[in-house]
Amino acid sequence: MQRFLEKLIPPIPEAVRDEFAVLSATRLQSQSRALFLAMFLTIPLVLYASSTGADPAIRYGIPLAMAGCCLLGYISLIKDRNASGSADLARKFIAESTFFSAALCVLVSIWCVLSWVSAPPEMRLFYPFTLALGSLTTIYNLATIRLAAILNIIIGIVPITIIMLLSGDPVGWSAAGSLIMVTTFLYRVITWQNDQYINQLVLRHEMRELAHTDPLTSVFNRRALAEQLDRQIATGEEQSGFTVALIDLDGFKPVNDQFGHAVGDQLLIEVASRLQRACGENGIVARMGGDEFAILLSPESTISSSACADHMLAALVPPCNLENHVIRVRASIGIATWPVDGETAEALFEVADTQLYAVKNYASKTDAGDISRRRGLRSKSS
Repeated sequence: MQRFLEKLIPPIPEAVRDEFAVLSATRLQSQSRALFLAMFLTIPLVLYASSTGADPAIRYGIPLAMAGCCLLGYISLIKDRNASGSADLARKFIAESTFFSAALCVLVSIWCVLSWVSAPPEMRLFYPFTLALGSLTTIYNLATIRLAAILNIIIGIVPITIIMLLSGDPVGWSAAGSLIMVTTFLYRVITWQNDQYINQLVLRHEMRELAHTDPLTSVFNRRALAEQLDRQIATGEEQSGFTVALIDLDGFKPVNDQFGHAVGDQLLIEVASRLQRACGENGIVARMGGDEFAILLSPESTISSSACADHMLAALVPPCNLENHVIRVRASIGIATWPVDGETAEALFEVADTQLYAVKNYASKTDAGDISRRRGLRSKSS
């Protein structure tokens, strides 16, 4: 049963679920206004052409109730133009539209069935013909919402089709057969369009991922970091600053020279993974190129600017075991805080870069001093 339901209403890939909801709501909202207006204007014609032998509640009551629902839906859509402003609002609008369209379809189906039963034979085909026009248009309007489209088929098309098939009237059989074929064809068209729509969103998402992801380490790339940094600056408040950190590995070239580029690539992947774990939900990690990484902490980060360097460097202390080689990683890090160290991305990167190379130069001098002292001790001992 679950397999059948998944085939009937395939789940939307999680990566594009929000985007699909927003686009579906936007499409539905723009088309539903015209549909509600057209259905409302059709009601007087339905009242005029309805069979005089029908009960007044069926002939007048149900069509007037449908007109009220259409007018209510039209006014509601005119007032609310922001249903697709966010994924949550879009999903709420889709759920409400599914329920509302199904409720309206129940009214139309009841009117059609009861009118068919009470109408003289020469008038009967008017009702399924009118219902088919409205239902099939509604189903197409709901093309991106499969559940709503299926409910409208079951509620609107199936009951009158069964009644015509059981009527014993060859004309009814012919009308029922035509209705089945048209509905089946329409459903195949909208499901195909729906699948294409989702596939295009998935493809677009994958292209965006490729454009914003470093292909080696799978962390963000320089472009993605710049875009996120620009967004944080644009929406930031001075009392809630954030931190940018630049990290450069020390002695990475000798790793490539000694163990080969394949091991060097694995080392970069391991470093990116450790930085991501250390960063967690506090921000994002990006590879700037070569052996240089960057970290952008959000204003809500639990890692303070003063603790950022120690926190990230501590993640690199344990040795890396790569292809039976034990490699220890060292790095230099430069920190810049918005807006204290700069109010633009360029200013922040400049401060962080300057601090990074100051740390790297200091480390180089310290290492050179250590080597000289060790050599001096060896000379004295000899």
